[in-house]
Amino acid sequence: MKSAVLKDLKVNIVETKKPHLDSKGAIIKVLGCGLCGSDIVKIKHATKENESNIKLGHEVVGEIVEIDTNTSYKKGDIVALGHHYPCFNCDYCRIGAYSMCQTFKNSNISPCGFSEYIKVDENHLRYTVYSVPDNLEYEEAAFLEPLACVVRAIRRAGYELNSDNTKSNALVLGLGSIGFITTQALKAFGVNAYGFDINKERSDFALKYGIEYKKDTYDTIFMTSGSSKAIPTALEHVRNGGKIIVFSSIENEEGYKNNDIYYRELSIIASYSPSPKDYEISYKLLCDKKVKVNNVSTIYTLDNLASAVEDIICGKIFKAYIKI
Repeated sequence: MKSAVLKDLKVNIVETKKPHLDSKGAIIKVLGCGLCGSDIVKIKHATKENESNIKLGHEVVGEIVEIDTNTSYKKGDIVALGHHYPCFNCDYCRIGAYSMCQTFKNSNISPCGFSEYIKVDENHLRYTVYSVPDNLEYEEAAFLEPLACVVRAIRRAGYELNSDNTKSNALVLGLGSIGFITTQALKAFGVNAYGFDINKERSDFALKYGIEYKKDTYDTIFMTSGSSKAIPTALEHVRNGGKIIVFSSIENEEGYKNNDIYYRELSIIASYSPSPKDYEISYKLLCDKKVKVNNVSTIYTLDNLASAVEDIICGKIFKAYIKI
């Protein structure tokens, strides 16, 4: 079967063995996989020493073709899925830091999302796999995992679905695909949400979905920009006593100055990756069309994955979905 690997610091499509089901879990024929910003970061920062350990692709939609499970899933089911799950028992899980759990870090799909087939285990089926409903296109369903990451960030900020968040306001800095769905998800949580990007094309695209910018001070700032230049903008827009949710890596080691945080009593909160509960909420938001992602992705084939990567890096497209 075909699968993507990094070789000589470039994306290559190679022939490899189809995964074998030798324990409880499932073999999934991949129908498509979204290209995540974290994939781009891995590619850009890969070295000759670590490239063989890098797995590309995790925003998967596929069909179960083999299965041995105690769950309700069966052969022929079309599913969307995530790639990590926690143990629920360690000290990290005890305090809700699920993405720091060693089980979380070690669990993954095999070999990677940009493959014709993948293997998932029984815990994937329990905690990260969801059936794709008829009202979602496959490229929409592929947003399950990134939207779950967004839900995690929103909940880390203290917002919960179906709570009264109408008195709160939030600004999302950076309207790439993650910022775009973060702003929509905040609105679904009942937060008065706005978005800002220095890229006019992105701002104009977001405006079509009702995402506006208002110069104001905000209770919460969501940092979805990958640029350290957004840090002063965050400090300018957050109200005293407010929160800044760090929801992206940046290109250097710039950060928030101690006295900016201290004298203004700001909370700087990081959010990295979702818990199983966040997948549940993400699935509901997608199925109910509370977060709209139709016609957002540009579709490529697996053989053209390298072109999709280059187009993302060059800013030619908004989001890529790799049809397999």
